[in-house]
Amino acid sequence: MKSLILCVLALFLAAGVAFAKNYEMTKKAGEYDVTLNIDKNPPVVGDNGFAITVKDASGKAVADAVVVIDYSMPAMSGMPAMSYKADAPLKGDAYAGNMNLSMSGAWTVAIKITQAGKTSTAKFNVEAH
Repeated sequence: MKSLILCVLALFLAAGVAFAKNYEMTKKAGEYDVTLNIDKNPPVVGDNGFAITVKDASGKAVADAVVVIDYSMPAMSGMPAMSYKADAPLKGDAYAGNMNLSMSGAWTVAIKITQAGKTSTAKFNVEAH
């Protein structure tokens, strides 16, 4: 009986991990709706894949922009500020890439979208574990 209960608990745990949702947030950047999707929930110290969808005011996907992601952590006692940049080339319907969060804590993620010479920015707060 005890082993049956352990097997059922292990099955539920495995199912929970298999069906866990990605970390996803949506914000406005000027006239755009920007969705940041990170492949780990919560984001972790180390590599995190991301996909960014950009939609115009009519809800149509924007496929001709240049998208860059800047992510940073402010200076703290005994630690300098950290700032990194990652390109996000278009892959399918989303702009995708990888960011390496070098330590746990609060990160500011700024997604910069440049189209027709105009740049708009969406800022997200991400907590790495």
